[in-house]
Parts: sequence; C-alpha cells; structure tokens
Amino acid sequence: MKKYNKIVLAFCALLFMVTSCKDDLNLTPTNDITADVAYATPEGYKKGIAKVYGSIATSANGGPSAATGDIGGVDAGTSDFIRSFWMSQELPTDEAACAWGDPGLPELNFNTYTSSNVLLLGLYARSIYQITLVNEFLRESTDEKLSARGITGDDATEIKYYVSEARFFRAYQYWILMDAFGNPPFITEESTVGKESPKQISRADLFTYVESELLAIEPTLKETNEYGRATQGAAWALLARVYLNAQVYTGTPKFTEAATYAEKVINSKRYSLNPSYANLFKADNNLNNPEVILSINYDGISTQNYGGSTFLINAAINGDMGTANFGVPSGGWGGNRSRATLPQKFGNYSTTADKRAMFYGTTPAITDITIFTQGLAVTKFTNITSTGATAPSVNGIFCSTDFPLFRLAEMYLVYAEAVLRGGSGSQATAINYVNLLRQRAYGNASGNVSSLTVDDILNERSKELYWECFRRTDLVRYGKFTEATYLWPFKGGAENGKGVESFRNLYPIPSTDVIANTNLTQNPGY
Repeated sequence: MKKYNKIVLAFCALLFMVTSCKDDLNLTPTNDITADVAYATPEGYKKGIAKVYGSIATSANGGPSAATGDIGGVDAGTSDFIRSFWMSQELPTDEAACAWGDPGLPELNFNTYTSSNVLLLGLYARSIYQITLVNEFLRESTDEKLSARGITGDDATEIKYYVSEARFFRAYQYWILMDAFGNPPFITEESTVGKESPKQISRADLFTYVESELLAIEPTLKETNEYGRATQGAAWALLARVYLNAQVYTGTPKFTEAATYAEKVINSKRYSLNPSYANLFKADNNLNNPEVILSINYDGISTQNYGGSTFLINAAINGDMGTANFGVPSGGWGGNRSRATLPQKFGNYSTTADKRAMFYGTTPAITDITIFTQGLAVTKFTNITSTGATAPSVNGIFCSTDFPLFRLAEMYLVYAEAVLRGGSGSQATAINYVNLLRQRAYGNASGNVSSLTVDDILNERSKELYWECFRRTDLVRYGKFTEATYLWPFKGGAENGKGVESFRNLYPIPSTDVIANTNLTQNPGY
C-alpha cells in the first residue's frame, strides 16, 4: 500500500461511473470496461479498493503531468486532499501563513474567505469525490453481486474487509465535511444516481450518521492490517476525535465517550510512542513506527503529486536554506512558514530543550505576509530518512514521507482534554499521558507537569500536533478561532490581529454547488 499508483493507475476512476444513470436505459457503453467486467474477479475488487485509497493520496490518475485532475475546475495540485485540508486547517490560524498570492490563499491567510474560494472548493469536491467512489464500490460489493460473480469463500471474506475500510473512509470524509462545511449534500450507496440532486443534511444529523457508521464497522475491521490500511484502531481514533468535538457539531458534549474511545486505542496495546519525535515525519516513517494508527502513503517515484508531503516539505523551505538538506535538491517553493505565535508556544524556541520545536530562521515576526523570509520556516517534515539519506525521487522534488492521519499521541491528548472538560476518567492518568509526550520531547522528566488546565491542553496540542491539520478545529472547539479574545498576527487582515465574524467558524458551501443544486441552502453569513 506504500506505492498506490502501481494498482491505481491500472484502474481509472472512469470505471466507477460507467453504470447507467437511469434504470430505463438499457444501453451498452462504448467503453467496454463495464462494472461487471471491472469487478468480475477478486483482483478487480482489489483494484477498486486501491482506487478508494489512492483518491486520498493522489490528485489525478495520470500523475502530476496529467492534463486534468480528478476534480474538474480545480488545479490538480491544489485539489490534492492533504494540500487542501492543510490549507483549510492551518492558514487561517495562529500556526501558519503563506507568502503566495495564488487565488484563494490571501483570503485564508486573513480569514476573509467567501463561497467562491477555489481552495475550499478543492477540499469540498475532493471529499465528495471520495464519498462517490466509496458509494460505487459498495454498490458492487453486495452479497448478491458477489454471489452472481461466483466470488465466495476467503475471497468474499476479504472483500467484506474492503467494504468496512471503504465505509471508514466515507465516514472520515463526512467528518471532514461536517467539521468544515457543516451541512453538506448527503449521498450513500442507497441514493438514486442521476435522477435527482442530493439532499442537504444538517450538521447534527450528519454527526449521528458518522457515529452510527463507525460504531457499525468497528467490529468488522481488522485489528491489524497492511500498513496504510484502515483498522479497528482507526475507527476508535476517529470516534474519539468526533466525540471530542460533539458539542460544536450538535450542541451536546460527549467528553466521556471521547475519553472512552481514546482509551480503547491506548489500552489495545497495538500502538506505542515512537522514541524519536523527528522520525515521525521523515521519509522512512513507514518503517518501525508503532505510533501511527493510519497514514496516507506517498512515494517519490510511484506516487507523485504536488500535494501531500511534497507540498508540506517544498512549500516550507526555499533555496537559501539548502534544499538538499531536506531531501528535495531541486525543490524549495518558499511559501508556508509560521506566524510568531507558534514558536512562542515553546518559549525561547532557539534554546528550548523541547525537541518538537523545529524552526529555521531568525525573524519570527511577520510585517509583510508576502515575504517568505519573515516568519520562521517549519522544518518538521523532511524527505530525509532517519539514517540521513535522501529518499529516492524522480526529479528531486517529489517526496516519500507519509502523512499520519491518526497517531497515538493525539489519543493521549484527547483523553486528557476530555477528562479535564468533565468526561469520566482519571485526571492523574490524563497528566501521565501528557507527561509521556513531554518526556519524549525533552528526553527526560525535566519538562513534566504536575497539574493541567484545559488551556494547557490546547497549548500542548499545538506543540505536539502543529502543521498536522488540527489547529482550526481546535481553536473553534476552544472558542478562540473568530473571537477577539485571542488574536494572532494578521487574524482578520490586521497586522496585530482582530476578531472576525462568528459565522466564519464554518466555511461556506462552494457557490458553484449551491447554484447547481437547488436542494442546498448556503451557510449563514455567506
């Protein structure tokens, strides 16, 4: 699963769309690779689930040189899932800013995004695209379809695992839509394709759906799986994350449930902290890494994409920093860097014993957001291996560093915050979990704490999880994303920061979809 494209390129996305949109059209497509042909064998199903996985790691079937990507109307590079998710979660916050003037970027930097923001469209469309792939895969994976195709025994059993994994990714993408856009269109494998536009679902009802899906598949996922494939632990981890934010989504807190599912991950003993924080984000982080629960896998030769870790590494450095030192000798795009508030979390970032502080530069403050050398570069992600070697790459730009969607450290922090917010559990255990992270960061017990507040957890999350696509969600949960009580440089477009309208806690549904689908109502304020 590390090298998705070896399978994905053999199974184009078109195969998911060849079935007739209307039951009364008994026509044979001119493309003779129909669903019955594509899914005629167990190998066909393996290619089908590979496309589901590949759609979250790639942006086009033809790789970075493809004329068009999976998402129409959006540049293939910027419609990559992690690239668009990262921009939505980091750029409007106190952790990151981008020097580029590409369409949509300044609005994210300054919290002034509108329903025509093309970068938000990329995230929205990518999530719906993967949901669509999952729905079509599930339609072809029913007991009736398997029986009709003569697929039985161990082959059928393995395909049922594929089904649970596909449902996990659909739940994950609906969580993305629920968290970012609130009230998206809703489709499942039961929806009628092509006859009517998808109906809109409320945020609270979508929460119920995501919760029920994860609870349903929890016992049907494998306890252990091939690296990069969803497991029971991934379902627990997503449930813990969803429950931690339940009050935002529904108005009703579920902190006890958040603590319970975080502890399911912890107590399973299937995961343990990587002894080296830095190695979590290096090019061989697929090896000897017991901390990662689920990752998106990249390969600088076989899975080329201008998003993912290629974007995270190249956009965070420039030529003056010595791009070869970061494993991209022909790269370095000079775009993303930290706002001053991120290194300040570490106190004196240049002398701290906390090994999580990974910054480059001497000017933390930004007075002109278009100048990359203002603000500190973040060197957390690198295309160098843990042994100091440069990972292979076709042209010295594309990276092999996998992106952790879930790791054990987050579960420690979910448990701690949930308990401190009133969920059932032990505060002593919560403190111990945080100290385990701090002991790794400091190399000893010198950074240990004896007490914690809820705000302490927010700061700890920033130090442990920065640039991993958490910050916007965290600030919204803490009531700090739009409010004037917590400011950072250029929040709201002001150099010293200012509060912004509360409706910006939710992103707008892209105007193109609202216009095309009369069932959709735009989020308030947009």
